Amino acid sequence: MSESKSDTIKKQNFEPKIVAFLCNWCSYAGADTAGVSRFQYPPNIRVIRVMCSGRVQPNFLLEAFYRGADGVLVGGCHIGDCHYQNGNERAMERVEEAKRFLELLGIDPRRVRLEWVSASEGIRFKNVVEEFTQELSEMGPAIPK
Repeated sequence: MSESKSDTIKKQNFEPKIVAFLCNWCSYAGADTAGVSRFQYPPNIRVIRVMCSGRVQPNFLLEAFYRGADGVLVGGCHIGDCHYQNGNERAMERVEEAKRFLELLGIDPRRVRLEWVSASEGIRFKNVVEEFTQELSEMGPAIPK
């Protein structure tokens, strides 16, 4: 089925809403580094600081979509560098579980992204947000209005 002209216009004007769950020690600090370094990235991201990415439960992601998010980013420490030993490994399992739930609900699992960003990787954080925003913009709203 092809897109109508009005659907194409809606997508062009669409600004996705992204909820980001960022671990305190690495990804949140990486976002802070991006800000302090004045790296420009899309302003459509809302950050929720968690002590560890392993703390992010699948229902957190589902709730974000229920409340209008078009995408969810989970950021944690690199594998092997978790401040809570294996929290980031737990995060991988939980994100995969959430993606399965989303698929059952008819929401594209590509709308959830898991990334490892350290405190010194401000430019990486900026690039992840830009790429994810672009991908979501091309997909359009998670739940059509």
